[in-house]
Parts: sequence; C-alpha cells; structure tokens
Amino acid sequence: MQGHELDVSAAPTVTDTARRPNARGPAAPSPDPAPPDARVPERELLGVPFAMLEPAAVARLLRDRPAGAPFVYVATPNAHHLVLLHRGAPGFVWGLSRAWFLTCDSRVLRHLGRLLFGRPIPVVTGSDLTLHLLRHVIGPDDPVTIIGGDEALAQELGRRFGLSRVALYSPPFGFGRDPVETRRCVEFVLRHPGRFIFLACGAPQSEVLAARIAEAGASGIGLCVGASLLFATGQLKRAPRVWQALSLEWLHRLLQEPRLVPRLWRTQLPVLAIAARAWLSRRAANPHASLLDRPRLSDESPRCETA
Repeated sequence: MQGHELDVSAAPTVTDTARRPNARGPAAPSPDPAPPDARVPERELLGVPFAMLEPAAVARLLRDRPAGAPFVYVATPNAHHLVLLHRGAPGFVWGLSRAWFLTCDSRVLRHLGRLLFGRPIPVVTGSDLTLHLLRHVIGPDDPVTIIGGDEALAQELGRRFGLSRVALYSPPFGFGRDPVETRRCVEFVLRHPGRFIFLACGAPQSEVLAARIAEAGASGIGLCVGASLLFATGQLKRAPRVWQALSLEWLHRLLQEPRLVPRLWRTQLPVLAIAARAWLSRRAANPHASLLDRPRLSDESPRCETA
C-alpha cells in the first residue's frame, strides 16, 4: 500500500473483528468538547474555500477533538467535486457549506491555483488522511462507523488495523435520491455512534448525508473521503509516490480501471475550462468568490498553518 505519512510528532452489518495489542487505545471522552463550529483559515479558489492547513495540522485537529463532541464533518474536494459544484449538483452547495472545513484533494487544482492565479493551497488528500488516522489515531477499541462498502471491507479493516468495533451499512446505489433510504443511513449512525464516521458513498451523496447527520444531532467526526478506505485496505491500489509527485495519480487510476475513462472526460477535465474562464475574467470580477454559504474567516491572503 502506497501512501504518505502525515507527520504529527441493503441491511446494516456490524462486524466485530479480531483484536491485537495496540498502544493507541480509545480516546477518553472530555466533559468540555471543542465547539463544533470552530473555524480554520481558508483561501477561495474557483469558488471553493479550502482550508489553509498543512497535513500535520489537519491530523492534529482531528486527533485532539474529544470523543463524544457534537458531530462535525470534513470534506476533501477534488477536480470532480469542483465540476459538480459549478454544474449545480442537487444539495451539493448545502452539504459543502455545512462542513467544518474543506481540504484540497487535488494536486491538479493546487497547480492551477499556483500557476494561473498565484493562490497556492495545501493538498491534504482523503487517502493520506484516512491512512494516517487508521495507523496512528484510531485505537482498536474505538467505535468506527462506515456508510458504504461491504462486509469484506470491514473484515479487512480488522485484519490490517486491528479494529474491533466496526459498524458498516451498505445503502443501495443512488440512495441519495431516496429520502427514506437517506433517513436509514442517518438512523444507523445515530444507533452506532463512532469516534469517526467514514462516509464512503461518493459525491455529492456523502456531503449531503453528512449535513443530514449533523442536523440529527449525532456525535463524532464525519469524513467524506470517497474510496480512501479501499486504498487503505489494498482493495484498490494507489499510485506509486513518484506518480503522485508528478500529479499523475488520476492516470494510474485509469490504468487500473479503464472503464472510468468516459467519466474522466465528463466529470473532471471540465475543470480546465472552469479555470480558463476564471483566468480570462480575473480583471473584471473575482473569479474565486465562494459558491458556498459559509461566513468568511480570513482575508485574501490567509496564513497557511503548518505543523
């Protein structure tokens, strides 16, 4: 399994996996939970306010948030998400607007921001973040809830990372269009509270579902991280680090799954047209103004938090 380390000096299936000794241990609940609406510095790029946090700072925020605190969630938009947002995917603005913060999961977006607009943003991919949490933060007895995937995923999480309290629900394909099925997902999370809730059901379903879970008064941290659990468990192979460094992770994915080529043309390449329009209109207007309903925290040149 390739991945970067983050340095921080149907019916519901509940799967109990084998335990192994682990020094991490479960997080102790705190009587004074962090406020769920704590904000972080952001920089807007092509309509999305990305968190100006380096990977270590993101990992530290998630690690230190008390277990049992009111539910918040983190989304990791990439080029596909940005295209969906500009195309007006139903509920997407609402789902992203209510996230605790958004990290950039696209080195292509980072390059576009830096080269075309002089707006560098940190990259914190969902895959790197998920792998770090599984290896260094989530203890074997920490409750983990997953929406998406299958029983094989839950079993592999137990085998590789020693997780013994995995609650997994597999909703049917396209459940986001069904209010009844969406409610089942929310109720499953309420019945199986976890320190971390992985929403692995694709955009915009994951983000809309996360907002519904927050409305319902759940606890824990939601992570809208796409296929990251599949990468962490080896069910999908991630690109070697040199491919990642060259921003060619998308090409490696296509070589693994050629059936995704038509989707690439339809859902990701249009980000180049979005960036081109923004570049051409940059003198007449602010092409980066947020499309989301989020209060501004920082000015046009926010400080980038590091470890």
